[in-house]
Amino acid sequence: MESILNIFDQNERREPARETTLAPVRTIADDPGEQLVSLLASESFEANKYRVLRHRLEETRPNGGRGVIAVTSPGAGEGKTTTAINLAGTLAQSKGTRVLLVDADLRLPDVAAQLGIRDTGQPGLADAISDANLPIEAVVFRRPPFSLSLMTAGRHLAAPYEALRSPRLGDLLQQARRAYDYIIVDTPPVLPVPDCRVIARWVDSLLLVVAAHRTPRKFLEEALNALDPGKVAGLVFNCVDPPRPGPYAYYRGYGAPPAR
Repeated sequence: MESILNIFDQNERREPARETTLAPVRTIADDPGEQLVSLLASESFEANKYRVLRHRLEETRPNGGRGVIAVTSPGAGEGKTTTAINLAGTLAQSKGTRVLLVDADLRLPDVAAQLGIRDTGQPGLADAISDANLPIEAVVFRRPPFSLSLMTAGRHLAAPYEALRSPRLGDLLQQARRAYDYIIVDTPPVLPVPDCRVIARWVDSLLLVVAAHRTPRKFLEEALNALDPGKVAGLVFNCVDPPRPGPYAYYRGYGAPPAR
């Protein structure tokens, strides 16, 4: 494992040649959810911690970190979805950078809900896997005014693991590589179900989100042992307390004018 990454979660106090244009895709009209702090509050303490995560990832990955990046965690409730959303949002801040966020948690998808997107019954990843004739642009939304696109999980499947084992998933991610600079994939947690382990075949790197002071060390060890160490880019320590008043209190407000 090449590095350890550190981030603060405000909730809890993917190199082939790329196409020059994107195929027309649908646009999301709903208001973005509050979880997209990296774009909605781009100068906040939390947004800057996501920016640090982006910088560290770009430093530790070939080709500036581009490609398919999966975000997972040992167990549930450790902040992987919020991290995936805001990493994608931070990457989308770079002018001309095309980012696709994929919800690959076909059991308990949460990306759309966290982004404030209503369930309209539109097709998503599960539909595209099930129907090889469904083009990727039919299951991708744009999130204007940001350079961020989204593929939701789609319809419920009775056997999500079998669907994710399909080579069709690899085909879809390969199509995405040709259209986007980064593909961020939110996956199910590692330990409860085997889904992330099969998704890992198709990605370039993985980030493992750990809830500070809460994820048992044994669970972290088991999760790391279950994943290909050559693909684990680092750990993201989530739920870390923000700086408190004191000698270094200026750090939290760095870059902001002093209060008058």
